[in-house]
Amino acid sequence: MNAVSLRNLTRIYPVPLRRERLVAVRDLSLEVREGEVYGLLGPNGSGKSTTLKMLLGLVTPTSGTAEVFGHDSRAFAARSEVGFLPENPYFYKFLTAEETLRFYGKLCGLGGAKLQARISELLALVGLEDARNRRVGSYSKGMLQRIGLAQAIIQDPRLVVLDEPTAGVDPVGSRQIRDLILGLKERGMTVLLTSHLLEQVQEVCDRVGIMARGRLLREGDLDDLIAVDNQTQFVVENAPPCLTAQIESLVAASGARLVETRRPQRTLEKVFLEVTSADAPRP
Repeated sequence: MNAVSLRNLTRIYPVPLRRERLVAVRDLSLEVREGEVYGLLGPNGSGKSTTLKMLLGLVTPTSGTAEVFGHDSRAFAARSEVGFLPENPYFYKFLTAEETLRFYGKLCGLGGAKLQARISELLALVGLEDARNRRVGSYSKGMLQRIGLAQAIIQDPRLVVLDEPTAGVDPVGSRQIRDLILGLKERGMTVLLTSHLLEQVQEVCDRVGIMARGRLLREGDLDDLIAVDNQTQFVVENAPPCLTAQIESLVAASGARLVETRRPQRTLEKVFLEVTSADAPRP
């Protein structure tokens, strides 16, 4: 079973005082497999956030369907399986980290010793044990994102949706959040994220979809997307200078060891710019 299934999802907004309509998402179909990290990429205004809102049941699709683990995304059975971290999370500034997690835990139906143990576990997971009694109003942006990630998984969901989880975070905080995302995958959770930091996406994602102007332009396994077609790269250890064109036979004859054979790769940023530039309207 897929964690997420979107089928021909479309969202159209009327433009106030004008006889026009804005197509935010157009006929979008994609699947997120259970247990993977999926990155949804696109420039500003591409429809990423609208897609997430439809998936979370916050916005009703004009047409099409969105399912979470086989359930309609607006059903309680689907929502109970999902944790969400918005791009700019808001927390009550007068609460401490521990009080914040207790508040969200009770909203999810947790309580007592089980909730207290879960709070301690999550504070340790996101590295905020020493700041558990500090008011979140004094937290840095990176700390806020980490407490936000903790609240998103307070009920131990099967799917975690992260909208720009490292927005405005310094490189150290960004690396910490990256490690946390990989940790969620190791725990068996499915992660769907959007991000503008393509290098980080390349480090954590198994598959990637690239959107522009409301449409999904390209999708696939990360290794396939960034591979250079029709080329093969050899990495050879202890190769003599004479190693040239007929490399496989020469390696065997010279006693050198063929360490790796692979397709050369480009960065995800280059793929992103290539796809979105090709879709840009011509002047």
